[in-house]
Amino acid sequence: MTGVGVGPGDPELLTLKAVRVLREADAVFAPTTALDKPSRAAQIAHEATGIEARALVFALDDTGGLTEARTAAWDEAARVVLDAFRGGALRIAFATLGDPNLYSTFTYLAHTVAAVEPGIRIRTVPGITAMQDLAARAGVPLAEGREPLTLVPVAGPDADRALDAVDAALAGTGTVVVYKGGRHLDALVAAVERADRREHAVLGTDLGLPTETIARLARRSATTEPGSGRAPYFTTLIAPPARGQRGGAL
Repeated sequence: MTGVGVGPGDPELLTLKAVRVLREADAVFAPTTALDKPSRAAQIAHEATGIEARALVFALDDTGGLTEARTAAWDEAARVVLDAFRGGALRIAFATLGDPNLYSTFTYLAHTVAAVEPGIRIRTVPGITAMQDLAARAGVPLAEGREPLTLVPVAGPDADRALDAVDAALAGTGTVVVYKGGRHLDALVAAVERADRREHAVLGTDLGLPTETIARLARRSATTEPGSGRAPYFTTLIAPPARGQRGGAL
């Protein structure tokens, strides 16, 4: 079983290997929140390859941590995949947003499948991440020289602790990237301002979708829901450090 990263939204960002693996698979699956709702990963894969992926329901909207709904969804998704193997599908691919080894639903599916059938080989095909796409399109280098790069997700039941981690990272010397922070946008903006990083910080939402926005943080009003101080779930924030002379971080 192969987890295939399909990138954040633009079907042209799929690698040649990702396209080949998807086309050669006997069955292709993709995650969704409900069977009557579209799968973003499936849509990207279809636009890039013409393949119709079969939807697997995951509790993607559950923000309660390790809940019963989440574990039940993992178990059911694994059952469907294992049934496909037992039905004769030798090569199964799972299309996942971004990269399959970075905050991916595929991790949980792979763990569950391997626990039931240890003989099934798990592989992954790397994909372009949202931070790479946003950095490229906004013209913001993610890291230079000896600068560290810190990625912090701000989601789930313990957002306050995640926001503390953002503050700590912003106090350092490298670029800070925040995923899934749309619901806490005001707090993130305040943290960036306290760290005096607002000038070069960039915010991207719904990358690759018709509703996408990319703007400097100073223009965040264009990316938030009016009057709410919130942004969509698929929100990426990049806050680079102040950089002086060329090669100064070497």
